[in-house]
Amino acid sequence: MDQKVRLIECPRDAMQGWQNFISTDKKIRYVNSLLKIGFNTIDVGSFVSAKAIPQMADTKEVIRGLELVDNETKLLVIIANERGAQEAIEFDEISYLGFPFSISPTYQLRNANSTMEESVSRVEKIWELCIKRKKELVLYLSMAFGNPYQDPYNEEVLLYWADNMVKRNIRIISLADTVGLASPQQISFACNGLIPKYPQVEFGVHLHSSFQNRREKLEAAVRGGCVRFDGALNGIGGCPMAQDELVGNMSTEIMISYFEQKGISTDLNKTALAESLLMAGQIFQ
Repeated sequence: MDQKVRLIECPRDAMQGWQNFISTDKKIRYVNSLLKIGFNTIDVGSFVSAKAIPQMADTKEVIRGLELVDNETKLLVIIANERGAQEAIEFDEISYLGFPFSISPTYQLRNANSTMEESVSRVEKIWELCIKRKKELVLYLSMAFGNPYQDPYNEEVLLYWADNMVKRNIRIISLADTVGLASPQQISFACNGLIPKYPQVEFGVHLHSSFQNRREKLEAAVRGGCVRFDGALNGIGGCPMAQDELVGNMSTEIMISYFEQKGISTDLNKTALAESLLMAGQIFQ
């Protein structure tokens, strides 16, 4: 397979639900180690309520402590409203603002304290802010493959909201398997249905998975033409606003191994990767 993937490493997702507070110094050292690997993007933190996600209260300090000179890796932060977006766009270091738009009304209320209608309005206003300040909006379609709240869901719901966001000029959309419910068949349907239809949009997957079916999910996305993949070293993470039991992220090192087996280029510094894996084992214990 003659292609190259874009890997987005997500220490923010790994850290946000961690029970014990990780010191700002440790976060800075960890993200600086990740910057040496050569990821396309690092999801470094979030500008959200410190009361809701206390682990992310020091995102500003973390960004200020990063060693970004001559580094091609871009930074992404998560925001949930205009206030967070206004704070984020003040940082020249940040290239991407990520907004989680849940296609589950219940989760949208839990995660962002907004209705679907309010969230659509937020997307429009945040997109305008990004255009003015030369940032790019990454739209996460959360609960893209189902939800644990009995909210109505079928594949047409996903296709509807993806089309809705494309029509609002969103050019990067990540399909988020927020609580690990996706089947390989669902991932295949989504990628095959969306990627050829909207060639102007970069579609990615943000997969959460158990050990049992992670390879099948990954393979479905690759075969569906996806080239943008979110992950976290050691498969740590999950959204604390989603449910009581966190479902880990797709393990970055597992993805790298899979891509290399398939002849898909990643161009990563393996020595730096080994050092970051060691550091992750020390932080997340």
